[in-house]
Amino acid sequence: MQNLSTVFNNFPQLTTENLILRETKLADVPAIFQIFADDEVTKYHDLETATSLEQVQFIIERRAERFKNQQGIRWGIAKKEDNIIIGSCGYSIKNRFQAEIGYELARGYWRKGLMTEALRTIIHWGFHQLNLNRIEAFVMLENTASIKLLGNLRFVEEGILREYGFWKGQFHDLKIFSLLKSDYSNPK
Repeated sequence: MQNLSTVFNNFPQLTTENLILRETKLADVPAIFQIFADDEVTKYHDLETATSLEQVQFIIERRAERFKNQQGIRWGIAKKEDNIIIGSCGYSIKNRFQAEIGYELARGYWRKGLMTEALRTIIHWGFHQLNLNRIEAFVMLENTASIKLLGNLRFVEEGILREYGFWKGQFHDLKIFSLLKSDYSNPK
């Protein structure tokens, strides 16, 4: 376990069998634009479908600022073979021991186990490097793929938060899921 300020000194690059989880740079704007310009990718996301490269540049800059301010960390997910970004995953830090996990993946890579691979790696990192005790996820009720993904990662559904989210001009009911360090450390 590292000191929190040490963790946020340098952006940590992580690797899995098939992926590189790394900081996104402005050079990644075209690849990230392709992801966020897809209505199916942003369907359950709290942001509008991208229509310009400037929108994606803003997202990258905002994520860098949040990392610098120790408010969150968002890795770009790249395939090892070409290092091109195909999605992202990371945390919004809620307090010293709690964070919210978030993720998205380009449609061409859905249902191939890549997000499971990426999230397993950052969950381990979150519990061991950030010393998190609780990781939360908030999911729209209709997002069955995300609900299944979280279940496979042993997140526990805690209930429905009525009209908890507001984006794209309307309120959304969200399911809340959590994974505790004790659940993660003591597999059943």
